[in-house]
Amino acid sequence: MRILYAADLHYALRQFDWLGQQLPSHDLAILGGDLIDLGSAVDLEVQEVVVQKYLRRYGTERVVLVSSGNHDIQQVSPGGERTARWMEELGGATITPDYGSYERDGVVFTVCSWWDGPTTKARVETCLAADAERPKKYWIWLHHNPPAGTPVAWTGKHDAGDPVVREWIARYQPDIVFSGHIHNAPFYAEGCWHTRLGASWIFNPGKQIGPEPTHIIVDLAARRAEWCSLEGVEAVDL
Repeated sequence: MRILYAADLHYALRQFDWLGQQLPSHDLAILGGDLIDLGSAVDLEVQEVVVQKYLRRYGTERVVLVSSGNHDIQQVSPGGERTARWMEELGGATITPDYGSYERDGVVFTVCSWWDGPTTKARVETCLAADAERPKKYWIWLHHNPPAGTPVAWTGKHDAGDPVVREWIARYQPDIVFSGHIHNAPFYAEGCWHTRLGASWIFNPGKQIGPEPTHIIVDLAARRAEWCSLEGVEAVDL
């Protein structure tokens, strides 16, 4: 299985276009949050509609997994916590959003939302606990915020990862966790686009300007991951 992963597009429409062009050469597309941009001059509701159209278009080509980031959670739930309801509404046969699971060839994917409080955090925990019980060859998570205390969470000045995510990884030891959120982590000497926590690989592609987003290609059959950016291509064997 050949997976294309990107995150933190922040309403860069040329990068959305580029991703759509790459779908035919991959088996699965994964987008790791912050698809809209709070700093954009474009109204947030308009951004949501446009991004929905892109995701639906992707879903006609390939299966798409998409999680929310902190920029995406603009609706308020009955419990008063922010959610990306506009993203959850896309769930279907070819699009798996927040709190969803997808299985293919013995690989289970768990899509975690950006949690805003105890209710959304509990929903994520419920999803992880349920998928932990499923038989599988490989377990892959999607969570926008990377785990605390890792190079993929390094801002250049301090660690900005999530300690709860680190606890979840220590508890369940998934094979891969796709994250994002910290845009420059892969470009700092103290940071990186990949790291290990126990048996788990953690990835963060970062963010760059231009029509092509930073992205990671994971080939599960070859057990290899490649990071592609303006600096070139780097690879690790899994």
